[in-house]
Amino acid sequence: MSKITEWIDRKFYSNLSLEWDNDYFRKIVEEKITPESYCLDYGAGRGKVKQMNFKERAKFVAGIDVDAAVLQNPFLHEAKILDTSNHKIPYEDDTFDIVYSNYVMEHVQNPKIVFEEIRRVLKPGGIFISKTPNKWYYVSIIARLTPDWFHKSFNKLRGRKTFDTFPTVYKCNSKSGVIKNANATGFRVNDIHLIEGKPEYLRLSGITYFMGLLYERMVNSTQFLERIRCLLIFELSK
Repeated sequence: MSKITEWIDRKFYSNLSLEWDNDYFRKIVEEKITPESYCLDYGAGRGKVKQMNFKERAKFVAGIDVDAAVLQNPFLHEAKILDTSNHKIPYEDDTFDIVYSNYVMEHVQNPKIVFEEIRRVLKPGGIFISKTPNKWYYVSIIARLTPDWFHKSFNKLRGRKTFDTFPTVYKCNSKSGVIKNANATGFRVNDIHLIEGKPEYLRLSGITYFMGLLYERMVNSTQFLERIRCLLIFELSK
């Protein structure tokens, strides 16, 4: 890590961890969970994000994923593989109080089907909470214009393993996209907001990190620039 990067962290981001986005999302989900909650982690993966461990806070935590690695996820009471042929969630209607997804919607080819299935397995009054990259963030724009091998190479530079890099499509990664799919599937929109924090994607050098700092200060200076912030977080209810 360069001296410039260290100085920026101390000066501007001393209150944010390297995983500030996952810390932020955990607090949102945590506020909704009670000891009696039945939860579903949609796209749970192998369990590499420790902030998504709600196993000791809820009565039951299930997880599904298209990747069989979900069967080794230590944060779940039960794990199942999602059938990609129909995307049907392998649970009965009205099973869960909360469904949450962390960095999943950017990979979904047909968000309407996913919304319909999530709404089906939610109990009346249940909520769906999701964190996903904003379609209009510069990283998302670059990702849409570049091939998968480039994403893997770039993430390798950032210290991320290539097997944790999956193709992205950004079909439901804007406010309008969320509202459109929510209305089409009978969800009520409780909240949609965009946030910008520590510029982790540019932690490649002191110079790029400084450029990220300037971008972060700019988009957080006015609500007018909210549309190009990093993360989209939404909450829907049945």
